[in-house]
Amino acid sequence: MSGSGARVNSRHTVAELLGLGARRLAGAGAESAPATARLLLCHALGVAPSGLILCPAPSQQQIDHYRDLVEGCAAGRPAQYLIGEAWFRGLRIEVGPGVFIPRPETELVVEAAIQACAQQVDAGRDPVVIDLCTGSGAMAAALADEVPKAQVHAVELDPGALEWAGRNLAGTAVTLHAGDARTVPSGMDGRLDVVMTNPPYLPAALRDQVTAEVVDNEPEAALFSGADGLNLIRELVPRAAELLRAGGLLVVEHDPSQHRSLPDLLERDGHWCQVRDHDDLTGRPRFVTARRDVMDRCIDQLVEG
Repeated sequence: MSGSGARVNSRHTVAELLGLGARRLAGAGAESAPATARLLLCHALGVAPSGLILCPAPSQQQIDHYRDLVEGCAAGRPAQYLIGEAWFRGLRIEVGPGVFIPRPETELVVEAAIQACAQQVDAGRDPVVIDLCTGSGAMAAALADEVPKAQVHAVELDPGALEWAGRNLAGTAVTLHAGDARTVPSGMDGRLDVVMTNPPYLPAALRDQVTAEVVDNEPEAALFSGADGLNLIRELVPRAAELLRAGGLLVVEHDPSQHRSLPDLLERDGHWCQVRDHDDLTGRPRFVTARRDVMDRCIDQLVEG
């Protein structure tokens, strides 16, 4: 591999190729170099991540393809854009320029929504769920896959991201809505069991801390949302309160710096109870859950009636 100081040929094992790729990427300043090398090698060999350990010896053609992918990534291009896919909770998600790349930490976010839906199924109900700002559609696809009885909706405004979501949700039971998550869809107020969202949430002040690979390639509208990162979330919170039934669950991914400001926002909104912040697998604050307050919803219904 160019810059790795090692000659790459078909005598290399899968483990050796992973090591060579990881060292090349780390030397180029790439984050999560071992995981990225693994992703690239899986693609070059045509196997899912779970099948890499059982993969036979690579051919020279596969090794050359892997080398080209590593070099492209070392040059600053996102690995997922290079291979056209990302893996999310065991699902292959198509991605490319114009759509936010789903991250592993978001898998735990959608897990909270999946668990809430599973509880509804156990109670004999078919849950209704919506994914606001769906992007690639990864969260909606995962929930529909793991909770087949759920009625899943997804909303996306950006035309580029909407195209990718359409690809990933085609053939699934998810209903995709084109439009602004603050208003679309209509006619569902008070009917939903779960609202989940991974909206743009990065504070503008953190721009210099975001890697060039991300800032230079992924859509800015999917990353930043005002000075504190909460501009869009402030508008989605009241929309979620309209959509959820009494006791329904809201799940919102956020930046670690918002582990106090977002729960405080929800507490002040007045429509929520059981507001809790949750860490991801690295121990960093990652998402908040809140229940649509039962008494508050009852008061709303009396006023509306």
